[in-house]
Amino acid sequence: MATRLVRRCTCLLREATRLAPAVSPVSQLRLPQETQKPLTSSATSPSSRLPGPLSELVEKERVFTPYPGHQEVEQLIEKATQPEELLELLGSGHCLQQNHAALALIQLSRLLSEKPKDKATLIQDARFWQLLHLVNSQITVVWHGTLVKLLRSLYTLGLPATSKDLRSVEQEVRWRMRRLKYKHLAFLAESSATYMQEQGSRELLAELLVHLERRWAEIEDGRTVVAMMMKTGHLSESLMNRLEDKHVLDRAQSITLPHLCNMLLAFARVNFRPEREDPFFSLVHEKLGSKLVGLEPALQVDVVWALCVLQQVREAELQAVLRPEFHTQFLAGKSPKDQSTFQKLLHINATAQLEHPEYTGPLLPTSALVPSPSALEQKMTPLQKELQETLKGLLGSADKGSFMVATQYGWVLDAEVLLDTESQLLPLRDFVAPHLAPPSGSQPLPPGAKRLAFLRWEFPNFNSRSKDLLGRFVLARRHLLAAGFLLVDVPYYEWMELKSEWQKSAYLKDKMRKAVAEELAK
Repeated sequence: MATRLVRRCTCLLREATRLAPAVSPVSQLRLPQETQKPLTSSATSPSSRLPGPLSELVEKERVFTPYPGHQEVEQLIEKATQPEELLELLGSGHCLQQNHAALALIQLSRLLSEKPKDKATLIQDARFWQLLHLVNSQITVVWHGTLVKLLRSLYTLGLPATSKDLRSVEQEVRWRMRRLKYKHLAFLAESSATYMQEQGSRELLAELLVHLERRWAEIEDGRTVVAMMMKTGHLSESLMNRLEDKHVLDRAQSITLPHLCNMLLAFARVNFRPEREDPFFSLVHEKLGSKLVGLEPALQVDVVWALCVLQQVREAELQAVLRPEFHTQFLAGKSPKDQSTFQKLLHINATAQLEHPEYTGPLLPTSALVPSPSALEQKMTPLQKELQETLKGLLGSADKGSFMVATQYGWVLDAEVLLDTESQLLPLRDFVAPHLAPPSGSQPLPPGAKRLAFLRWEFPNFNSRSKDLLGRFVLARRHLLAAGFLLVDVPYYEWMELKSEWQKSAYLKDKMRKAVAEELAK
């Protein structure tokens, strides 16, 4: 404690020598007061670019700097364009006070946000760890807004989950949780929830969500309600319910169309329906009306896709995005955004085909339904690999099943098999497969035959802390059921309980029997 006090006094005296001679020593050493106006803004980070007040309010917060020497250091940090410029501050004679080391780490994270190789090099640099240790020694005086951005930055820099410095910052956040403003809590949930899950910090995430749920009444405006639903509602069903109480319906009249669109996307993501569902969606259709076609094209697709997930889409809305003059702009798109948008167009097309028998068109052209190679290029997960290996052993013959089946509906099946009336496997290639693009096979299915689709559900496919699938995957199940499949769901939380190959095989056999029995019982 004494060492820290001496170090701080030394830094203060060093800063005092930088002031003009006319300024008295007493005024030089005057401690900052919380009521004084902030002077210098901190560096912003591009890792939270989604629209909405949550990230904006925190990113634009200013850092209090009463000393000219402090302002000089902060300007050097803010203007840095290379990591080396920030690391050199440690040995340049500057006294890094209070927020400085934290701000330098935040700026490092921003500079390296798109450079994973440079992140790995940085973590090997002794000066980086010196900077981390300095932050750790000053953590109790780092300001709230800087603290939450610091934690987000340490996650994005890829610190090991076992890092004591990372755990120290996490612990400081936990200690301050009650004193943090709601916007700080929301920022953490928005920007760091995924990292908390991956880094083994789920206790911190759970505590954060509890505070968000308890303090929901602190939200004062409709924009924040929408942003919270969009960016953190999927983490907690009870939080989503609180935000709805904050109705959603009463505020919808005054909410702008872009914010209403964000609300729909938030609802679709977690497959959430307001308590007063009918009047709410009547208002949505009324507000969309002729304005839908005036939205940015990708947003038009997002909105119609969200209505498909929520089973609220109307014929005119389907036609708006499936007409040739609209969808052709996405057919040849190579960017990830265009490919994601076209994937949603496939889902919308499938909704029109499978769930709206009265729909008369237009639809996407047959040539557009052929799956792209990228649909099957994703890295195989451990669950996916184990499932395939177990199924191959169960099927015995390669012609009795297909794996990674890309359908014309925009969904990929983990596996597909055919069973006759005696639950015996049939060779797939001999029979018509209308779900493929283009359709294959020539023989119709034998009477009573059943087509089974195996669907694996990983941890990210579910709402946080629940066994409820996200809206996208609820839509996938609906489409495949409507296409005539019997579904064999393989969720991660069931599979991880199976230890031996015998248990895994028995599990899949039992799942197949249950799927057939449920169909026969209808």
